Amino acid sequence: MGFSNVSVTSAYNPIMPSERKSPSFPPPHKTSLDVPILHAVLCQGTLPQGSGTLLYLGPSHLKALVSTGGKNVQAACDWLFSHVDDPFLDDPLPREYVLYLRPSGPLLQQLSNFWQQSRLSCGKNKAHNIFPHITLCQFFMCADGKVEALTDALQTTVAKWKGRIPMPLPLELYTSSTFIGLFVDEQLAEVLKSFAADFATEAAAKADVHVEPHKKQLHVTLAYHFQTSHLPTLEKLAKSMDVSSGCDWLAVLFSRDIRFANHETLQVIYPYVPQNDDELELVPGDFIFMSPVEQSTASEGWVYGTSLGTGLSGLLPENYVNRADESDTWVVHGSHSILNCNSPTNSVSAVGGLLSDGQLSDSLLDSLVEPHSLGGLCPPMQVMKPTNQTSLSRMRLFVCRHGERMDVVFGKHWITQCFDSKGRYIRSNLNMPSSLPARIGGQRDYDKDCPITVFGSTQARLVGEALLESHTKIDFVYCSPSLRCVQTAQNILQGLQQEGKTKIRVEPGLFEWTKWVSGTSLPIWIPPAELVAANLSVDTTYRPHIPISKLAVSESYDTYISRSFQVTREILSECKNQGNTVLIVAHASSLEACTRQIQGLSPQNSKDFVQVVRKIPYLGFCACEEMGETGVWQLVDPPILPLTHGPNHSFNWREMLMQD
Repeated sequence: MGFSNVSVTSAYNPIMPSERKSPSFPPPHKTSLDVPILHAVLCQGTLPQGSGTLLYLGPSHLKALVSTGGKNVQAACDWLFSHVDDPFLDDPLPREYVLYLRPSGPLLQQLSNFWQQSRLSCGKNKAHNIFPHITLCQFFMCADGKVEALTDALQTTVAKWKGRIPMPLPLELYTSSTFIGLFVDEQLAEVLKSFAADFATEAAAKADVHVEPHKKQLHVTLAYHFQTSHLPTLEKLAKSMDVSSGCDWLAVLFSRDIRFANHETLQVIYPYVPQNDDELELVPGDFIFMSPVEQSTASEGWVYGTSLGTGLSGLLPENYVNRADESDTWVVHGSHSILNCNSPTNSVSAVGGLLSDGQLSDSLLDSLVEPHSLGGLCPPMQVMKPTNQTSLSRMRLFVCRHGERMDVVFGKHWITQCFDSKGRYIRSNLNMPSSLPARIGGQRDYDKDCPITVFGSTQARLVGEALLESHTKIDFVYCSPSLRCVQTAQNILQGLQQEGKTKIRVEPGLFEWTKWVSGTSLPIWIPPAELVAANLSVDTTYRPHIPISKLAVSESYDTYISRSFQVTREILSECKNQGNTVLIVAHASSLEACTRQIQGLSPQNSKDFVQVVRKIPYLGFCACEEMGETGVWQLVDPPILPLTHGPNHSFNWREMLMQD
């Protein structure tokens, strides 16, 4: 799966993948909960303290407590009830644990800023999967019934080392062609390794687990597995950090579900109600674990995954989820300051765990980071929000996809259903337009150049009205020669109340990747003069930057990306000093192809590009803003709210309601 850096305001609920055929899966597992024990624990409010107090609970209760951090009873009860059908609920497989040093205070702010800026400038690299940290030991397993003793071992070790670890930790920047990191001074690194060795000894004595202290050089990883071309940018960002900033280092014990250690982590962004027995219910904020080896049974547009929130597995639509970071699903079992070695914090909540709003719990945030530096917890890539003042003086570029298209809603044979033997158009559904522009080649020209539906027009007008309400004025409109794009641009201008005042410039260079066109020829588009005759506000004096004659059938991916970058630059150059805001209405691929390289980013590979394009809905809308006079652009928040709606399937009352 591939995911883009493009910030998209969705004008539509994600498009459902095509109908699929998939194997049946066994019915969900049923487990019997010990309700009296569960109720007693819940009513008690907190767990009894002292070694071994978890032993009176059954395996499923232990799993619930450990999976939520061990001390939040309400969270454990909620977890247990949500996992009532989890086929692995009674499985004694232990979790994996690891001990990290995590920074806080001013140094965390420095690292968080690097995380955000590196992700924004160069995209995600492997370092972004886990928050800034120093690894003190390798991952190890601990039985659920021994976790309380394990956390006690950490507390004992921290108390033993009170005042013995010199601060601050000297950090030295190291860079190579594939790695950037901050290495701990060798002498102090040995002190930290001794601390880790003492924890291993305590863990073995109290919890009967084997902990392997980290033997390699101790360091904070800043970036690795990045493109070579990104090295200068990343190195510059790293050198700009003040690594001598004050810091209280926290010894934090994390755990993860060992079953999903090598899976890709996804986060649900849209709700989904299963339509078949083998599908998975999706709740926004939940996390999904996906393994590439399990995808052989999934149809195109679907993936097979397991829910963190319920433990259930099944098929789900691919465009209802986004890529998340590996550590988003980890659980904290103890966090202790090694600077002052005070009493342990109560950071026992799951990192991103079962919280329905996808936010971290207050106790975890309070214990790990300061309130003003929450970005340190694996911050997602964020776009800069422009202020009104800068928006008035800087150029802005909006790119949006066309509206709902006829052939997708009514099928590829809609033409034979809507034109009679004399070539006259007759609509058969309220969502079909009342009339269509005449074409020199007849109705067959619609086969590769379809119009938008009535609802597609409504989508576009709603976006235009939202732009009007936000006091946004469009100075120039460019669009692909596809009829669906011209009609969408027209309806946006109607909603903006700029119809007739702002002319649409039809630019063939904005057409989608020609490899996606079926057959051996390009579509036969309606010429600008005929579009005007059909009451579309097209500028007939406009001379394209890339004429139709320069487009080739089945062009390479590199050619398409270069063409999109070239035409976008030339459009922006043409409009500079004549207006502040340019709107491009084109295809799903345009939101990525027209914005990525003007930000100074390298193109994605074609596979990831295709995955991104499939997730962009009708009227998907993104915005870019020029950074001063630098010629470099950045993605910013669009000035309009999202537009979401659900599907409305075909209904035939005669077939549905009339009885034989």
